[in-house]
Parts: sequence; structure tokens; C-alpha cells
Amino acid sequence: MHTTDLGWLIYCLLITFLSFIHLLRIDAWWIRIWDFPHTQLTVLAGIGVLGWLSFVQDFSWPLWLAPVGLTAALLYQGWLIWPYTPLHPRQVMRQRSPRRLRKQVINDPNTVRLMSANVLMTNTQCPKVLALARKHKPDLILILEASQQWAQALKPLEADYPYQILYPQENTYGLLFYSKLPIADQKLRFLVEDDIPSIYAQLTLRSGQVMHFYGIHPQPPSPTEHYRSTERDAELVLVGREARQQTEPVLVAGDLNDVAWSHTTRLFQRISGLLDPRVGRGLYSTFHANYFFLRWPLDHVFVSHHFRLRTLRRLPNCGSDHFPILVSLVYHPDPTRANQTPQPEGDDLEEAQDIVHRAKHD
Repeated sequence: MHTTDLGWLIYCLLITFLSFIHLLRIDAWWIRIWDFPHTQLTVLAGIGVLGWLSFVQDFSWPLWLAPVGLTAALLYQGWLIWPYTPLHPRQVMRQRSPRRLRKQVINDPNTVRLMSANVLMTNTQCPKVLALARKHKPDLILILEASQQWAQALKPLEADYPYQILYPQENTYGLLFYSKLPIADQKLRFLVEDDIPSIYAQLTLRSGQVMHFYGIHPQPPSPTEHYRSTERDAELVLVGREARQQTEPVLVAGDLNDVAWSHTTRLFQRISGLLDPRVGRGLYSTFHANYFFLRWPLDHVFVSHHFRLRTLRRLPNCGSDHFPILVSLVYHPDPTRANQTPQPEGDDLEEAQDIVHRAKHD
């Protein structure tokens, strides 16, 4: 075998292997990190197929396994990403309004606007975040990776956002939550790990409708953060279980340190019954803001069937490694939508129970 042929064979086998390794239900970080780069692996698999056809063209046994493996990888990546394209039916319906009614839309008592931003704790461009908040005037602002310095820099927000849950930390897991909507009940919680907070708030829309908000930012599996994904997965399961029990509208937002197409996030949707507004619209990849070739959707918004979507936008970078996200939702209950929410499948409930048990006892 020529050196060129051998090089392409190794390349093809490697990309095929990396495309499927995440299917192993092993929570070690060096397995789970391959949940993330599926758009990149799609491009690399396509290059491999073209390279094989252009430079090798040897389809004898067992070499034909290389292009077959890459083709299977391409089809699999397409299956994962397809829901986040306009070709897929939308999970959250659009709430359309004529232009002449735009002012009424802004003041609609059933509308709630959220800006979620992982600001990067070491980022010093605080005025950019303030400018985004003042420009878009969201009802809710969730700031992640908030240090004491960030809490001080964003203090001007408190004049317009009289309701707050503030828990800055110096470990990149601080949270700041600002609300124009009254908070009837609020909890700062440490669901799995003692230094990883999440928030729960029972909010009241201007129409008087009660809604439940969860802001989360679990630890990712990585060599610098956590050696496994179990704790992250358990936090998602616990929030998902609680969301399923709510009868009023639910909104979950934050940096989940997981991608939209992963097994864990799809399990979260089936456990919670919540819907993803990106489905049928786009990836809205938020990380990494500085490297377009290493970008995937880490910052999420999930909603109950009570909501329709007005807008979903990825906002300009504010000096962080994440783009902020802005979402505008309308409380628009439709009884028929309640029967179309994701439901647990197969052994989902047993798997969820096992994840929580391992996170708390291993």
C-alpha cells in the first residue's frame, strides 16, 4: 500500500471512530467530549470521502470499509443535526404579529423576554453587557460566570430590575438573575455539587399568569473541569423531573455545558416534556465566540407547551467566549400542544434514576 493510501485510510478510520465513540454510554470526559463537535466531524467526514475518491480509488477488500464508514458517519451526523435545520418541523410555534401592532407586542402582558449570557468571569468588557441589556430591554436577565466584580459592574441594572437573585462566585459558576417581573418564590439551590448553584424563581407575568423559571450552569466533562459527566447529567435530570410536575408555564435557560443533539439533552427533553425553540430553525451556536471553526450550541432555552415564540436571536459578542442569547416568548396556551410534548421512552426513567444515584453516592 502506498504511503498516500495508508494516510487516507488512517484518516478515514479515525474520523469514523470519533463520529461514533460518543454512543458508548460511558461518562468519562474523554468519551463525552465527542458529543460536542459533530458539525466539525461532518465537515471532516466529507473531506475524507472526497479525498478517498480523488486520491485513493481503491475499493478492494478491506479498503472499501474506509469510504463506507465515512458515508455512514456523514449520514449519522446529518441525522443528529437535521432537527436544527429549517427542513424539520418546529417544536415551538411562531407567534406572528403585523408590523402595525409592534408597539402593542412590546407591551403585551403575556410576553416575556429573556437575555442569557455567559460573560466569562475574566472578561472586563462589562459595559457591552449593560449596553445589550439597555438596547433590548429584556424582562429577565441571566448572567453566568459572574464574579463579585461582575456583580458590582452590573449594579446599574438594579434600578430597572427590582427583583434579583444574586450569587457571584470566583469559581466561574456564579449566577446573577435580574427580573422586571415580580418573584413570588425564589430558591438558590445546589442540586448536585456544593459549589455549583442553580436558581428557581416563580414569576408572575404582567397578565397575572404564573410561570416557573430555572437558571442552570452545571460543570462540563473536561480535563480541566470534571473527570465525568454524571454530575452535569444528574442536574439536568433533577430539573427535568421538577419541570414535568409543573402545571403552569416553564422556562429553563442557561449554559448546560452540553450540546442540543447529545443523548443527555435529548433525555432531558423526554424527562421534562419541554420543547426546544431551535428545532426547525437553526443551531444558534453560542460557543466558541472567537473561533468559528470550533462552535456549537452550548447555551439553551427550553420551554413548556404553553409558549409560542416571537423571536430567538444570538446577540453580538460582549467580550466572552460565548455569544448571549435573546428569546421572546408569548404565553399562548393550546390544549392540543399538551399532547405533543416529548415523553420518556424505553428505559429513560431507569436511566435517569441511575444517573442521580451515581452522582449522589459514587
